[in-house]
Parts: sequence; structure tokens; C-alpha cells
Amino acid sequence: MSEIAFFHGLLWAFVGLGAVVFVALFFIDAPYGRHRRAGWGPTIDDTLGWALMEGTSATVVAACFALGDRRTSPVAITFFLLWEAHYVHRAFIFPFRRSGAPRRMPVVVAGMAVVFNLMNGYLNGRWLNTLSPPYPDGWLTEARFLAGAGLFVAGFLVNLQSDETLRRLRAPGETGYKIPVGGLYRWVSSPNYLGEIVEWCGFALATWSLPGLAFAVWTIANLAPRARAHHRWYRQKFPDYPAERRALIPYLL
Repeated sequence: MSEIAFFHGLLWAFVGLGAVVFVALFFIDAPYGRHRRAGWGPTIDDTLGWALMEGTSATVVAACFALGDRRTSPVAITFFLLWEAHYVHRAFIFPFRRSGAPRRMPVVVAGMAVVFNLMNGYLNGRWLNTLSPPYPDGWLTEARFLAGAGLFVAGFLVNLQSDETLRRLRAPGETGYKIPVGGLYRWVSSPNYLGEIVEWCGFALATWSLPGLAFAVWTIANLAPRARAHHRWYRQKFPDYPAERRALIPYLL
């Protein structure tokens, strides 16, 4: 089997798996963070789990870039920098800046995330750096790229600001949960997830690629049910939770 045949087979399997996960997550809350519960087997340190999960994606795409034939292409370099900006932060900055007491996550959750990031990193990294038709240098001035990159940066900033709001809710060593306020928390329970969805929809537009689109669909499939679960959890835990807030999209969802 040629690599391109393998690539397209994996891509469509990846999309199909995303559809299954989307449905499943409306019935099962992934058991990490505030939804962690017993019965999911051995656990590892939460910070280590995040570094392993997200570091996989940063490493795979970096390898695809280094081994590809477009290392001097301004377009490939730009795509690579956008990707790494997100994943270097998620793997090597975000986990180590969180406040509160140490937490743990099931090994099976970390393992599934590593497998996902191996697949997704290969699909996007290999396509953008080797398998796709070469992008012309003028791509960086195209409307699709400019709009997509703008969305990516906006989503990234929303993600950062929202995570920082959550980080400041807890004093060192504190373990309880509080109602977050400020920024987009005025309107939704999970603006960090909204920001990440906007990021990868922007990346799909900027790259105008099927792997990018598949990742955007996966991001929605994973985070929309998670945002819904967070919203339900907040309402159950805090009787005074703001009634006007929605789960993910202001005024709508």
C-alpha cells in the first residue's frame, strides 16, 4: 500500500471515529478534571499526563516538518509556527502554571489522547509538509489564509485569557471550585473550549485542507459535549450560577 492510500484511509477512519466519539460523549463524561471518578483504572500525575498528551502533537508535527521537503517554504513555516504555538503552550507551559493541589488522571485517558495526537499530528503534519500540492508563497496574502489566521489568533487569545481566569480562582494548595467571572465567562461556561474550537476552525480555513477540516470537526466533537457537561456541573454545584450563561456559544448553546 502506498503512503497516500494509507493516508486517505486513515483520514476517513479518523473522521468516522470522531462521529462516534461525539455521540458517546453525550452519554459519558470523560473522567478527568472536575469529572474524574473511580473505576477507570490506574492513574498518573495530571501534569505529566498533559505534557505527554499534548507534547505528542507538538513532537509529531515538528518531526514531519523537519523530515519534509518544505522546510524553506514561508507557508509551511507559518503553518508549523501556528501549530507549535498552541501545542508548546498546552504541553509545556499550561500544565505547569495551573494552581491548586496536585491531581491525577486515568492512564487510559492519557493513552487515548496520545493515540489521537499521533494520528492527528501525522495527518496534518505530513499533509502540510510533504503530501499536499505545494502551497504558493502568495498563499500568505490570500483571503482564506488571512481570515483563517485571524480566527486562529483570536481563538488562541481567548483560550489563554480563559485559562488564566481559571488559574487565578485558586490559591496555592486550594482544591475547591468557584464560579469564574470576567471575559467571555460573562456569557458562557467554557470560553476556553470556544476559543480552541475557533482556533482549529481558523487553522482549517488557513490551510484549506481536509486534515485541517477533520481536526476542526474532531475539536467540536470532543469539546462541545464537554462544555455541555461543564455547564450542567456548574448549575448542579452552584445554586446561584448565572442564569444567562450558556454552555459554549453566547445566547445560543
